[in-house]
Amino acid sequence: MTAKFLDGKTLAAKIKKELAQKIDADDGEDMPVLAVVSVGEDSASQVYVRNKRKAAAEVGIGCEVLNFSDSIGENALRSSVHELNDNHHIHGIIVQLPLPRHLNPDVILQEISPIKDADGFTVKNAGLLAKNEAAAVVAATPKGILCLLENEGIELAGKHAVIIGRSNIVGRPLAMLLLNHHCTVTIAHSKTKNLQDLTRQADILIAACGQAKMVKKDWVKSGAVVIDVGMNRDENDKLCGDVDFDDVKDVAGYITPVPGGVGPMTVAMLLENTWEIYLQQKEKGTSCSCGGHGHCCWHHH
Repeated sequence: MTAKFLDGKTLAAKIKKELAQKIDADDGEDMPVLAVVSVGEDSASQVYVRNKRKAAAEVGIGCEVLNFSDSIGENALRSSVHELNDNHHIHGIIVQLPLPRHLNPDVILQEISPIKDADGFTVKNAGLLAKNEAAAVVAATPKGILCLLENEGIELAGKHAVIIGRSNIVGRPLAMLLLNHHCTVTIAHSKTKNLQDLTRQADILIAACGQAKMVKKDWVKSGAVVIDVGMNRDENDKLCGDVDFDDVKDVAGYITPVPGGVGPMTVAMLLENTWEIYLQQKEKGTSCSCGGHGHCCWHHH
């Protein structure tokens, strides 16, 4: 048996095409605009930012990249985020991670107005997701994973999903999202004992731990769905995931490739989030002087 590939690249292209049609048909006075806050010269981050800008242009979303020196202080960066909150021409805001070590990402991310939080990382949106509220802006990678599973017609209710990794970007929001779709969810992490015993029980196994080729075929139950969120370099400097793809593909029922699996879906979902929050702002209006921070804007959500 060879696993069926979950082709994120093709599905993301389809989603972007449909999104472009919706945006083109919109009769709004302005276009949706996403602001990307980028700090420092991290080469991987610069590639990701270029990809986001290119993808935004493809669907008709404006993308304003704000580049800051890696010497910027926390207060100055927070002030810049506040200015974006107050800018009525900006509809979505993301902060490209990782930030330089002297900047606390949790502090900076929480400065984003929840109604402009295109990545879904604010406490408010995380809380809405945890409570299974439809108003939640769902983090792009978990949302992309769910979309891949649903597009393939993979039944989620009652399935045991094991997630390796507990980050606020993938592991935790994905656990909430799958729980909301009636999965039984186990989150494993660096302190988990007997990890392989757990992963072999998984109907759906998601690797989001940042360790190249960590998941081997003897970790995987026959026929399981294997989702690889990792983006690493192997010993030959070739892109690879957290799953040893060649080892696992003959055991799994479904598997995502790296690249071409989860990555393109993350970008597509970021654009979809930007479009959705643009529509919400257009519907409810954001001309409020609080810039989306006060109760007057929050209670809409």
